[in-house]
Amino acid sequence: MSLYAVDRDSGLALYAQIARQLEQVVLSQYGPGDGLPSEGELATQFGVNRHTLRRAVDELVEAGLLERRHGLGIFVLDTQLDYQIGQATRFTENLAALGFMTENRILRKQTIGAIPGVAQRLSIPEGDAAHWIETLRMVDERPMCLISHFVPALRFPDLLARFESGSLHALLGAAYGCRLRRSESLVTAVLPQGDDATTLDMPQNRPVLRVKSVNVDDRNGAPVEYAITRFRADRIQLRINP
Repeated sequence: MSLYAVDRDSGLALYAQIARQLEQVVLSQYGPGDGLPSEGELATQFGVNRHTLRRAVDELVEAGLLERRHGLGIFVLDTQLDYQIGQATRFTENLAALGFMTENRILRKQTIGAIPGVAQRLSIPEGDAAHWIETLRMVDERPMCLISHFVPALRFPDLLARFESGSLHALLGAAYGCRLRRSESLVTAVLPQGDDATTLDMPQNRPVLRVKSVNVDDRNGAPVEYAITRFRADRIQLRINP
């Protein structure tokens, strides 16, 4: 016996009716981050097959109300974090101050020849060696953003061996005496590229907030790091501080 009424003769598709009813239930009975019953349980409650139920859930995922977490189920989308970007922005410190658990996972470390965009922002000749470090930032054990860090290899020749965990900026300060200051941040909404959507555990057709940043050594203004950060746009809002 179904718990919710759907009208099979109304002319309105069943999945659309379910999406409307499910939206009302979520808004009235659930909070951000709450988990919903499984698709099988929901299909039984609505008296429909799982394919129809899945399409209804897809509608609410596209609307930004729900999200699927791989291997875990369906959850109400969290409210967006208010993340400040300023001259001395620090990911871990900012979110820890808000009471969140953070983790930094190193996905890739290698030295490459600097392509034109990287070379320009690091003020090095095109093709010169640059360290490329790819990190995934987790908040409460969930992916929040991916960061591509580019650092001039000539100035920091042993950086890849030194950087094994924690904050790259903290290491640059402790090991090399750099006092980093953000000199620019360019923010754009774009669709995820490559395997970013998979790594961030998000749909390919949902946007990320891409932030291109240059950090300089405050002692002499020399570029130290060019970073390209891809934030899940559904989980964060960026507050730009001068």
